[in-house]
Amino acid sequence: MRGVVAVVDDDEALCTTIVRVLRLEGFDVAWSAATGRDAIRRAAGSVSPDALILDVALPDTDGRDLLGALRSRGVAAPALLLSAKSSVADKVLGFGAGADDYLTKPFVIDELLARLDVLVRRASGAAGTEFALDPVRHVVAGPSGACPLSPTEYRLLAALVSRRGEVVRRASLISSAWPPGSVVRENTLDSYVARLRRALRDVGSHPSIATARGVGYRLD
Repeated sequence: MRGVVAVVDDDEALCTTIVRVLRLEGFDVAWSAATGRDAIRRAAGSVSPDALILDVALPDTDGRDLLGALRSRGVAAPALLLSAKSSVADKVLGFGAGADDYLTKPFVIDELLARLDVLVRRASGAAGTEFALDPVRHVVAGPSGACPLSPTEYRLLAALVSRRGEVVRRASLISSAWPPGSVVRENTLDSYVARLRRALRDVGSHPSIATARGVGYRLD
């Protein structure tokens, strides 16, 4: 078995498809729900999942608020948010609410499966070593504490988080983190990445920022 998953999405056809594919691919579906209220009820009477799939736009609540409610009730499984909104700001809000990954609709089911595998491995082998970004205070927090970030550091980390697992080109990172028209030397970007690496280590977080030499950086 690849892991135990819970699914919350009010799109009946999509939810049914996700559940069916998960079971065909070797996952066990602990429960599924179409509303936040139903999700809380089902979570209370079920085994704890290894991963959560939560739609952001639910009929009775925001999926990010639902995640907080589940967390407060002891559901600590890594969470993948699904949303039709693809902006960096929306993704940062999702990660700031405690989500571990973010997938934009429409998506290819193989990508969903790949991301779930990562979350399940994280739950079994590296629980408690993730980090959260606070979009209001510009703080990164992890198991060992919190570290304040400069506005540029925050925007740079948010850009990496929004495309986690992908190599983000240097020019894209610069345009995301610095104001339009800024002249940014390559070694300046490298220095900021080094600061972010130190910040993640200081808060006890395991994700690393890998260098794709001559291309850019990737948050693993």
